[in-house]
Amino acid sequence: MSNRMWGGRFATGPDAIMEEINASIGFDQKLWRQDIQGSLAHAAMLGKTGILTADDVAAITGGLKAIEAEIESGSFTFSRALEDIHMNIESRLRELIGPAAGRLHTARSRNDQVATDMRLWVRDTVDQIDQQIADVQLALTEKAAIFAGAVMPGFTHLQSAQPVTFGHHLLAYVEMLARDRSRLADARRRMNECPLGAAALAGTSFPIDRHATAKALGFDRPTANSLDSVSDRDFALEAVAAASICAMHLSRFAEEIVLWTTPQFGFIRLSDSFTTGSSIMPQKRNPDAAELVRGKAGRVFGALQALLTMMKGLPLTYSKDMQEDKEGVFDALQTLSLCLAAIAGMVRDMQPDLKTMKKAAGLGYATATDLADWLVRVLKMPFRDAHHVTGRLVGMASERGIGLEKLGLAEMQAVEPRITAEVLEVLGVERSVRSRVSHGGTAPRQVRAQASRWLRQLGREARKQVSA
Repeated sequence: MSNRMWGGRFATGPDAIMEEINASIGFDQKLWRQDIQGSLAHAAMLGKTGILTADDVAAITGGLKAIEAEIESGSFTFSRALEDIHMNIESRLRELIGPAAGRLHTARSRNDQVATDMRLWVRDTVDQIDQQIADVQLALTEKAAIFAGAVMPGFTHLQSAQPVTFGHHLLAYVEMLARDRSRLADARRRMNECPLGAAALAGTSFPIDRHATAKALGFDRPTANSLDSVSDRDFALEAVAAASICAMHLSRFAEEIVLWTTPQFGFIRLSDSFTTGSSIMPQKRNPDAAELVRGKAGRVFGALQALLTMMKGLPLTYSKDMQEDKEGVFDALQTLSLCLAAIAGMVRDMQPDLKTMKKAAGLGYATATDLADWLVRVLKMPFRDAHHVTGRLVGMASERGIGLEKLGLAEMQAVEPRITAEVLEVLGVERSVRSRVSHGGTAPRQVRAQASRWLRQLGREARKQVSA
């Protein structure tokens, strides 16, 4: 009995192990919508160029839409024996419309077909992820606007460094996410070329119109080189690379949520919606959602490394290795999507403890830089000298176990006689943050201005999407 997929060249069917390693329908069925979309565009082009008759195009179009309805309803049966999503749909099309189904594959190959399907899927998913990132930005910005003046400690080396505001801290992640969106937008722009019509690798002798199929599928243009068209997976690599950086940013924020919810920090509280309990310790409230976001970043990174490794040794053009691109890409982008949803939920859910944060902001002599700046600004002292004087004063306060603001004026003047009582005005944490008025600084009025800017921008984007 000949192989029903490959016809006369193969006299027998595949070994069971061959079928097991070769079949991809278990995961590439995710491409069904894109596969039908590409086939509809291809059939329409074949009709317009006269390669297929109008009757064949009508039958193929009707059959594909019927299959689409079957898959959407859950009545379609996916077969491992048919190997992949392309052959599953083509086989069902033949059952529905007969020999005309075999004409659909004129002037194309599974090589350009899967490359097109993957680009469509990645493009659709990137668009969805972009909207999700914008939603996280909006959640962060709304919270930042509310808490623009809420003082908290800023850290370097996870040691108290200088007072900042909670709003300023949240807006830092808005900026990170903006870069993530920019990277995804760049990747989307480069991926928006259509491989359909490159056929197996050399193009086709049929008089096809690749510009028409590219336009029908929403691509900017057809790809320019048939060899590159079927062997390129840069679009997937770029998308997963951008996703990896975004997952890293989410993981950093998740780590801060984990720290902030501990009794040792106590900066924020998450409700029952985003925490879990312990099977043995009834007092526990674990930030599992944040921990899982932190952990899942590794899955996204792993997909990038696997895809790079898979591609690095492949000669032109298509090799079966490239079937291994799908599971990692699917998992990476869907994992990122889930993490974005979790972060957006936690941001909207979290409630800061303002008293605890303000108290912590004054620990560790966090206003020492303000004192040094005062010495430079008022006494015209060189900064290195001011740094030395301030260090001596911090040492005195530390020996006594008190804050800088608790040192007496006479004690300060024993170190630097020109210090006046005016210096006490810069040693409070709220005064410290108010003084940081440089562009991008933590002064509440700067934070409010930045939050307003982002709210306007995100609002414009949302209105543009609705109108589109």
